[in-house]
Amino acid sequence: MSAEQLTEREESVLEAVIRTYIETAEPAGSRYIAQRFGLGISPATIRNTMADLEEKGYLSHPHTSAGRVPTDRAYRYYVDTLMGPVHLSVGEQRRLRRELGEIDGVSAVEWLVRQAAHAVGLVTGELGIVLVPRLGDAVLERVELVAVSSELVLLVLTLQGGVVRMVYMDLPMAVPAESLIPVAMVLNERLAGRRLREILATLPERLRDSAPAGDPTAAAILNVFVHDGESLFDVPGLAGNDVYWGRTSLLANKPEFASGSSLKNLLELTERSDLIASVLGEREHEAPLRITIGEEHPEPELSNFALITAEYRIGNLSGVLGVIGPKRMLYEKVAATVNLSSILLTERLGDTESRPRRSARRRSGDDTRRQSGPPVA
Repeated sequence: MSAEQLTEREESVLEAVIRTYIETAEPAGSRYIAQRFGLGISPATIRNTMADLEEKGYLSHPHTSAGRVPTDRAYRYYVDTLMGPVHLSVGEQRRLRRELGEIDGVSAVEWLVRQAAHAVGLVTGELGIVLVPRLGDAVLERVELVAVSSELVLLVLTLQGGVVRMVYMDLPMAVPAESLIPVAMVLNERLAGRRLREILATLPERLRDSAPAGDPTAAAILNVFVHDGESLFDVPGLAGNDVYWGRTSLLANKPEFASGSSLKNLLELTERSDLIASVLGEREHEAPLRITIGEEHPEPELSNFALITAEYRIGNLSGVLGVIGPKRMLYEKVAATVNLSSILLTERLGDTESRPRRSARRRSGDDTRRQSGPPVA
């Protein structure tokens, strides 16, 4: 018998131990399992089966208790073999949809991913996490300049895959609408077909000496792009390491973090957005969900956690949504919530109407216009 093969009785006892530990955070004893689960076998038989499971590496035996607790191997066996599909209640589905409801504020991408991290954490009781898509790899398809007033222009960037970025630009002078035409032609000639990351890194060089001869107005407008390019072409997630977190307090109240040292480790983890960004960015999702548990993580900081994630999409770009929590979690419910959240987030991002935001350049004394962030459609 291989290490991963268990008898029907062993599976029943193992599942009972896991469910008991998930529910109570206490080691499971044979008498409690016999009374609680009605397996049709005596406490003595359950105790012997638990000893066999411990020998095979599925249970451990805390020295302060007669009961057993599941190991990482047990959780993996449960997720791969014993866990059945669970559908969220109508109320839980409505709650997720409500949390990912109307766009509120500055940026469709930023606001929605923040809300997704918040919503998936609230419904699961774990710590929600979302990695913003690596938009720096998106290709700029075209640039449009739309005159709003003589000194205010709407910059529209259309990216490959249908992502749209709109920014208000304040100009240093009054400019007639027809003067924007040659500027847009230069921008498309020099920038279209390039990745945003490349544009940000080389914008001054690409626009140097690009103004039409004898057109000082076009030169002045292009100069705005040279000096403000970082804000005009920047998009959340551009660096590929933007991580949004849900509420840490949802984990801080769990027994696993009752001690000062374990709580300290949790808080330190939430400060390591670079680590989580790297983990999520390298994570492959061949199936809709990816579940990793404890020692399966190469990063020692995650050895006491389980991580359940799914991909979401914006056009042809993808990000990662999920939860991180103690290994003692309701895997069925968490998996179902993460899966539905990723589907809803993809739908919401696909349906979002583009909204423009102001660029970093502002005119003194003008604080009346609404500022908003980089929208995506």
